[in-house]
Amino acid sequence: MRPTVIVLASGRGERFTASGGTTHKLQALLAGKPVLQHTLDAVRASGLPWHLEDAGHPGMGDSIAAAVRATWPSSGWLVLPGDLPLIRSDTLRSIAAALQAHDVVVPLYRGQRGHPVGFHARCGEALLNLKGARGAAAVVLAHGAFELDMQDIGCVTDIDTVDDLRAAELRINP
Repeated sequence: MRPTVIVLASGRGERFTASGGTTHKLQALLAGKPVLQHTLDAVRASGLPWHLEDAGHPGMGDSIAAAVRATWPSSGWLVLPGDLPLIRSDTLRSIAAALQAHDVVVPLYRGQRGHPVGFHARCGEALLNLKGARGAAAVVLAHGAFELDMQDIGCVTDIDTVDDLRAAELRINP
């Protein structure tokens, strides 16, 4: 079995609106299509099974727990926020492969931690019990993280503000 990519799309995107955005950040257009569509295109191209978690939840931990519950059982999960439109499909496959030897895999781009964070099935019970805004940070700490160097700026390029959207647009259309 291959791990499941969980695409988190439950957040309110308040920072984007506060920065001048007129839509939800996941629906904002980037190179002619919504930010979330770019993320989903990369997920589909990876060939890995996936699940979109877009129901309203009080926090990221609740969203992750709901998505793990919806995809149980799985050999593991890659937790990918929906606002990473530049993520590459080969990055997703590399993290999935690294889960064969590690409980938790965190991608690094030039020393900066990014997403998706990969979790082996051994972390499943802990993921099911997540609640609140902190996401899976406690699970990463409890299991220790293998840091996987990646040459993909997309794993650290999220869209939180209108300026982030403009910067991503320049990366797609230099």
